Amino acid sequence: MPPPNNPIPPNARLPLLAALAAILLVPLYNLVAGPGTLTVLAPHALLPTSLRVQPATVRVDLGTGKVVGIWGGIREDVVKGKVVRLGEDEWMLPGMIDTHVHLNSPGRSHWESIRHGTLAALSGGVTTLVDMPLNSLPPTNNVSALETKRKVAKGNAYTDIAFWGGSVPGNERDLKPLWEAGVRGFKSFMVNSGVDEFQHVSAADIEAAFTELSNTSTPLLYHAEVSLPTPPEESSASPTLHSTWLSSRPNEMEDEAISLLLSLLRAHPHTHAHIVHLSSASALPLIRAARAEGLNLTVETCFHYLVLRAEDIPEGATQFKCAPPIRGEANRRALWEALRDGDIDMVTSDHSPSVPELKELESGDFMKAWGGIGGLGLGISLLWSEASAHSIPIGTLIKWMSAAPAQLAGLSSKGAIRLGADADFAIFAPEDEFTVSKDDLHFLNKISPYEGLTLKGVVRRTFLRGKLVWDKTGKGAQGRPRGRLI
Repeated sequence: MPPPNNPIPPNARLPLLAALAAILLVPLYNLVAGPGTLTVLAPHALLPTSLRVQPATVRVDLGTGKVVGIWGGIREDVVKGKVVRLGEDEWMLPGMIDTHVHLNSPGRSHWESIRHGTLAALSGGVTTLVDMPLNSLPPTNNVSALETKRKVAKGNAYTDIAFWGGSVPGNERDLKPLWEAGVRGFKSFMVNSGVDEFQHVSAADIEAAFTELSNTSTPLLYHAEVSLPTPPEESSASPTLHSTWLSSRPNEMEDEAISLLLSLLRAHPHTHAHIVHLSSASALPLIRAARAEGLNLTVETCFHYLVLRAEDIPEGATQFKCAPPIRGEANRRALWEALRDGDIDMVTSDHSPSVPELKELESGDFMKAWGGIGGLGLGISLLWSEASAHSIPIGTLIKWMSAAPAQLAGLSSKGAIRLGADADFAIFAPEDEFTVSKDDLHFLNKISPYEGLTLKGVVRRTFLRGKLVWDKTGKGAQGRPRGRLI
C-alpha cells in the first residue's frame, strides 16, 4: 500500500496529541473547576467592621457566586482570575435589599411587572427584593397563589426575589403551609387595603394569626392604620389639595393601630411584629416603650417620608399620594432622629405604582387617586443626598438598606460584604449628582414625586453573585435576567 500523502513525522505527533488533548480537556476542566474567579480591587469598600469605607481586595468564586476572600488594602499579590479595578471616586457597597415592593404580577402587570420592577431595582444597586402579597391577582394568600407568582417570576427577575405571604380574615390554616413553602413572613392591613381581594384584619384576626404561627420565627408585618371611632370631619376644602388628603388620614390612625397591635403582642411575647412604612412620629413613644418592655418589634419607614414634605406638595400633584400620607417638616425631622437613635430599624421604598388613569393626573383629585409612590431604584441617592449633608456615614445607610432588611426577611447570605455571603455589590459614586428625569425611572409607569429633584450619589454598576448585571454607561442591564427565586 502506498504511504499516505503528507505523513506526520513521528517527532511531531506528541505535541499534536498534547494540543488535541488540551482542546478536548478544557471544556471538561471548566465543568469541574467552574467558571473561575473574580478579584475586585477597591480603594473604598464598605466592610462590616466599619461604618466608613476602606481599601480592600475582595475575591469571588464565580461558580458559587460567593465571597471567598477579603484582604485589607489593595493586594496585587493575591489577584486571581478576572480583575475589576475601581476608581478612586467609587465606593464598593453591599447590594441593597428592599423588603417592601409591589410588583403586581400576575394579574396587574400593567401597573408594574416583575421584569420592569427588578430592572429598576438593579439601576439603584438593589440586588434583592421581597414582593408584597398584594396587588397581584391572585394575592399570595395560599400556596397555590405563591406557586403561580413563582412561575411568573422565574426567568423574568433581574434581581433575586423572595415573597411575603398574606394574612387576611379566614386564611389562618393557610399560614403554616405558606411558611413551609418558603414565604419570608406575612403582611396584613389593619385598614382598608384599597383592593377588594385583600381584606383588612380585625384584632381577632391578628390574635388568630399570632396563635397559628406561635411556634415559628416568622415576622408578621402590619400596615398600621385603623379607622377612628370618630372619623375626621369631611373637609370642604378642594380635593386637589394634598392637605385635604392629609387631614383625612391623621396621625391618630397610625397611633391607635400601633397601640392595638402592641396590646395584642404583649400576650405573645415571642411573636415578631413588624410595622411597615411608619409615617407618624407621634407613635415613636409607643415604639420606644414597647422595646423597653422587651417586645419583639421592628419598624421601617420609607424614603418618601424622609425626603418629601407636605408643605411642598403642589396642588393636583397626585404622584405624591400615599397611605399613610406624607406629613410635615417637623414630623420628617423626628423620623430622621428616630432612625439615627435606632428606634426605626430600616428604610424601604414601598414602591406601589399604578397606571396613569388611576393616579388621576388630569383631575388632580387626591381623594380619588390611587395611593402609591413610584421610586424603585432611587433609594440610595435619596438617602445619601440628605445623610451626607448631616455627616451620617455610609455604613449607617447600608445598615438601614441592606443589613436590617436581610435580617427581617431571614436572608442570611445577604446584607454585607463578608466571607461566604453572596457577592452582590453596588458600585457607588458618592460625589456624582443628577436631576431625576423619566430617563432615570426604569419601572413600568414612569410616575414619581421625585422627578425634578437633584440628588447626590449615583450607582454606576451593580453585580449579582459576582456577575456584572447593570452598567449605567453600558446600556443598563447586562444580558438576560439572572435573578433567582429565594
